[in-house]
Formats: sequence, structure tokens, C-alpha cells
Amino acid sequence: MTTLHELKPSSGSKRKRKRVGRGEGSGHGKTACRGAKGQKARSGGGVSPGFEGGQMPLQRRLPKRGFRNIFRKDYTIINLRDLARCGDINAIGPEEMKKAGLIKNRDALVKVLGMGEVQRAFTVRAHRISEVARQKVEAAGGTIEVIG
Repeated sequence: MTTLHELKPSSGSKRKRKRVGRGEGSGHGKTACRGAKGQKARSGGGVSPGFEGGQMPLQRRLPKRGFRNIFRKDYTIINLRDLARCGDINAIGPEEMKKAGLIKNRDALVKVLGMGEVQRAFTVRAHRISEVARQKVEAAGGTIEVIG
């Protein structure tokens, strides 16, 4: 059996760091592997990503497309069949859904959809609820609470 003090990396997998600018005898002295003069040889030198020597960069030559709505609200979708995972709780809201693993974040916006059947009466607390889900919950004797 191998113990911790016997472990070592496989041969050839570890290499010494390349130390440049440490004298002519090292083979990496004088210009420190930067060639001779020019912008890239200077400290802090070089061009930014996307710079094309003054030519209009590709990201500016291409047309802008589409629209991004900054006010969009993303809802986490929960189906009625998923609510059975919350157990025998009378009121099912985002807190209970988080504990059951249905949503990742307690503060997430939740929309309940009507796929699945409702077996018992309970209160559903969500930010949105579809009309089919509302009918199924109320037919089973449950109630709906819309948050916010």
C-alpha cells in the first residue's frame, strides 16, 4: 500500500520555471527573450485584444443585431406535479420549494404551471400562476396566493 510520504509526481511532469534576464550565460539574458526593441519589448508594452494596427476592428465592422430587454424578469418554472416533493405541507411557497430542492434560490421568481394533478388541498404561494394550474388547485379545494 502506498503512503503519503512515498507519493511523487511522474517523471517529466514537473519542469523548472524559465528565469529570464539573469545574465548572458543563462541563454536568456540581455533582451530576456523579448527580441530587439519595439513596442512588445517595452515594459507594459503590447496592444489590447482586438487591436488591428489602426484598422477598424472586426467587432466594430460587424453590424449590431437583436435587442436585450434590461427589464426582463426570468421566472423559475414549477409544475403542479413537482409540488408533491414538498411533502404534506399546507402552504407551499418559495421557502418550502427551496428546502425541497425545486428552486436554487429562495428569492427566485416562481411561476407555477398546470402539468400534473393535485391530490389534496393546499395553499400555493408564487409570483405567477397559470390559469390551468389555478383551476386544478381550486378544484382540489386549495387556494392561491400571488406574491408581489
